Amino acid sequence: MGELLDREVAERYASWFRALADPTRVQIVEYLARQARPMPVGEIVAAIGLAQSTVSQHLKILAEVRFVLIEPVGNARHYRINDNCVSCFPSAVDVVMGNPAPVPAEANA
Repeated sequence: MGELLDREVAERYASWFRALADPTRVQIVEYLARQARPMPVGEIVAAIGLAQSTVSQHLKILAEVRFVLIEPVGNARHYRINDNCVSCFPSAVDVVMGNPAPVPAEANA
């Protein structure tokens, strides 16, 4: 029988899965990933079609797990996808499903 997934890693992955357990948050992540630029909340609200307070709450949850990064611009805040975190997510899914952890690219060189 294999080793159990490290508890700290399991907790991090669980927080990611919880953050993506809402379809609106999945839509926000996908939209920000496609836009590939920092965006004010108003643009995100226009794309998602929900109230600003609702979108802001979803962005807060996504920022807590670092799927989304916040950049202050004057008095406003712009949101962008965290490419590092999002690129790790497919590996997290693989590991949770019992597949071996991917070998970092530098280890293959």
